[in-house]
Amino acid sequence: MLFTSGTTSASKIVALSHNNICSNLMDIASILDVDCNDVFLSFLPLHHVFECTVGFLFSLYKGAKTVFCDGMRHIQENMVEYHVSIMASVPAIYERICKMIFKELEKNGKLEETLKLQEQYKNASMEEKKKVFKNIHDALGGNVKLLISGAASLEPSVEAEYRKFGINLVQGYGLTETSPVVAVGSKKYYKTGSIGVSVPSVEAKLVDVNKEGIGELVVKGPSIMLEYYGNKEETKKAIQDGWFYTGDLAKIDDEGYIFICGRKKSVIVLKNGKNIFPEEMENLLNRIEGVDESFIFGKQVSEDKDDIKIFAKIVFNRETVENTYKVKTDEEIFNSISNKVKEINKTLPHYKAIRGLIITEEPLIKTTTNKIKRQNNLDIIMKEEARCNYKI
Repeated sequence: MLFTSGTTSASKIVALSHNNICSNLMDIASILDVDCNDVFLSFLPLHHVFECTVGFLFSLYKGAKTVFCDGMRHIQENMVEYHVSIMASVPAIYERICKMIFKELEKNGKLEETLKLQEQYKNASMEEKKKVFKNIHDALGGNVKLLISGAASLEPSVEAEYRKFGINLVQGYGLTETSPVVAVGSKKYYKTGSIGVSVPSVEAKLVDVNKEGIGELVVKGPSIMLEYYGNKEETKKAIQDGWFYTGDLAKIDDEGYIFICGRKKSVIVLKNGKNIFPEEMENLLNRIEGVDESFIFGKQVSEDKDDIKIFAKIVFNRETVENTYKVKTDEEIFNSISNKVKEINKTLPHYKAIRGLIITEEPLIKTTTNKIKRQNNLDIIMKEEARCNYKI
């Protein structure tokens, strides 16, 4: 019995059987090259199905060793201490490690040299890159074989940076209701920005596909939950003719690689009929130096309830912003971040442009696996609306 994370609605109790879990373990084992010599670093809470199945039960199933992280600040030193070879974690962790690598390179005066080497060896094999960037691999324990990102969307540019260093970082995708893995990349089969292809015993397809090729991802297989415990109505909505409706919008290319676009419930529909995927916009904002995280939402700007514009709440790191932009006052900080948002606006279609901005140092409300709780954050924004400065 596991609870869903409830990012857009109330949490539900997911009933998973022994067969659900074991079928998923065997599927993962058929894709990932893991054996008894591997060391897993466990970071996420074990009551989360991603960590329970991929980071804990899968390790036991393959006879590998599991070591437990001392906390977010200690991930890198734990990787070195235990010579970690496999890690399954959330995007925020990989983004944090990536930033740490580049800060260290800049601090040691090696950034420019490293960027030149990346360009020089961009077409080299992963093994060749591993030798060229041995210092980066050593900083992560020298034994990393595979890093798996799941539970939320990973910015493709972060994934690409790891690969430039010869580090295999792939995305996986699943839900509590699917035990959890639906699809995962591997050392051999991956595409940047994709969650990979569906695992062997799971079928995946799209329904209600629009003209852009985006539809809701639905899946079928032995790893699909028994039911939402004690909730026949929600179970009936979620499972139709054996297909589980994930609530995620996706594209599937000709080779079967799946690309997640965003949650169906969080899509913002504009008056012109265009769809805005908040996760895509947030990835752009999170690249701004000094921005820790962001939240995109739609705001009604006139009496017409369909007159929706895009607004953003940005959580910034004061020290980084002050040092980067040479600013001190709150007004200067707002203006510097606002200018960066305007630069992003210039690269976007007119309808996608961010029209208003809230900046704060208070973290967004998130689940234990770092997923943004959209409704909770929106409720807070609406309560504080009178005190918000939306000018941009």
